[in-house]
Amino acid sequence: MIKLGITHLLTEKQGWLNNKSIGLITNHTGVDENLTHTIELLRTFNLVALFSPEHGLWGAAQDGIQIANTKYLQNQKKTDTETQTLQVYSLYGTDTVQWNEALQNIDVVIYDIQDVGARYYTYLGTLLEVMKTLESTINIGKYVECIVADRPNPIGGSHIEGPMLEATYTSLVGPYPIPVRYGLTIGEVALMFHTEQKFRFPLKIAQMENWCREMWYDETGLPWVTPSPNMPTLDTATLYPGTCLFEGTNVSEGRGTTKPFEYIGAPWIDKETWITGLNACKFPGVLFRPIVFTPQFSKYSGETCHGVAIHITERKQVKPIEIAVWMLQLLLDEHANDFEFRESHFDRLAGSSELREALLTKISYEKIIESWSSNLAQFQERQQPYLLY
Repeated sequence: MIKLGITHLLTEKQGWLNNKSIGLITNHTGVDENLTHTIELLRTFNLVALFSPEHGLWGAAQDGIQIANTKYLQNQKKTDTETQTLQVYSLYGTDTVQWNEALQNIDVVIYDIQDVGARYYTYLGTLLEVMKTLESTINIGKYVECIVADRPNPIGGSHIEGPMLEATYTSLVGPYPIPVRYGLTIGEVALMFHTEQKFRFPLKIAQMENWCREMWYDETGLPWVTPSPNMPTLDTATLYPGTCLFEGTNVSEGRGTTKPFEYIGAPWIDKETWITGLNACKFPGVLFRPIVFTPQFSKYSGETCHGVAIHITERKQVKPIEIAVWMLQLLLDEHANDFEFRESHFDRLAGSSELREALLTKISYEKIIESWSSNLAQFQERQQPYLLY
């Protein structure tokens, strides 16, 4: 089993925390190898505030639901029953966080959240926004350190894929000019942010032990903790970098079913024709099955949808973004009168308008994929200084 960054921090780098007031950015995924929550692990330290990302401190809220600030009651020491009330600041909230107030009594911020390795996932954007805030406090004479407790990239650290984000399309689901599948750990991403943005606040990475780049999450020995309500399995995370693009269309991405991002469909799709076209491409590592499903919420809630279920047979061969592009191209060919892009959201996910425009103008699948190659090669070189493993 690997040793997580939070364990390394609390066993070998305790000096980083001694005599310091701590703010913790975390959620339900912030646990150690024994599933003990980081909040509890920090009982004997001076933890003074909590910050939570999208889905809330306990990962209970669905996507896009804004969450109010709240309180957390914590036992201060394992040896007694004394409690303290911690403020929980929602970083995906109904109220704007008043950072001057929130950071007033904080010396160091710890980031401990499990990511999924895809640019769309808002935890990545949350990290960058916090780092920007820490940088801005320097202008008022306050230096707050940042420690990132590193965690595995669940879908491995040796594959990159997809289009690069253009700066004008920056958003919480596209926070930085990196590919959709970027192949870095959250600690490595933090190093990239800090160096390329020339941030001045102190950054430290509490590294993992025994993790290597070729590892998938189920090879780490760690239990899978669902990173968000619609990310139930590692298979979901494997397909998500591609099938999340369907969020930006009028096709269901499977939210409201037991297989989000693995079931894709809509009431108007001819599933048999779609399956025939998908199987003709012979994508390595996956099989497609025709399916009928009824989402319980989100798009087409309560309506019968026809589409496909994607089954992974050899995950190391799967190229989810390429698969999604082919799926989209077939739908545009077969259902031109029914299929629609939700233009602004699709472009935010894709990182520019280029993919949508290429699909609409019938540029071939091969040319679309080839158009990413130069940027991906450059990113492969660009990431080298930040690799920790």
